[in-house]
Amino acid sequence: MSIRIKILIAYFFVISIIYSFGDEIKFSSEKMTARNLDDQNYTKLERNASIKTESMEIFADTIELSGEEYRIVEAQSNVRGKYTEDGFDFTCNKLYYDRKTKIVKLEGVVHLIDTKNNVDAKAQVIDYNQNTCVAVMQISVEIKSKDDFCTGAMGIYHKNEKILELTGSPQILRGDDKFRAQEIVLDMETEEIKLDGKVRGTVTEDGTNN
Repeated sequence: MSIRIKILIAYFFVISIIYSFGDEIKFSSEKMTARNLDDQNYTKLERNASIKTESMEIFADTIELSGEEYRIVEAQSNVRGKYTEDGFDFTCNKLYYDRKTKIVKLEGVVHLIDTKNNVDAKAQVIDYNQNTCVAVMQISVEIKSKDDFCTGAMGIYHKNEKILELTGSPQILRGDDKFRAQEIVLDMETEEIKLDGKVRGTVTEDGTNN
């Protein structure tokens, strides 16, 4: 079995196209290191790095592509991008994306904006599945939707259904109204709130607490 190793280092702006998983990857950077060992590919982009596929754009200080057909994408430092198909914009410190399973993990001061549904979310970790359009948010979760400001330790956002599930001391503020429970489900389209377990709240009407 022959082994082919290829190493390339470029200190200038690079643009190329890689076809894989029925998709193409366009990438650019000021510095690139690449190697090929049998079917295991590896490319590292540094300084003003970016990649673009049919469904996603990613910009970062460093981006690494690895695995069979460049299946894995990892980005670090000043990461930002968008899901062009799903209408998400995001920023974070670190990104891990499996192009085959279409699951992405965003870590470190994550800010995710659903531009189609006008939902603004922040957390320390967000996992998003492009196949199901479900985002799982963990640690210091904050979500804004219409007049609602939602917080909790964990949130599950069902993008297509416009449903948010909150756990871990969840709370929703709607104007001067406040809702707390062990579990909260918010229908972002109808603004209906369902509370379950140790329900507490404050409702203000005409400036008077009831």
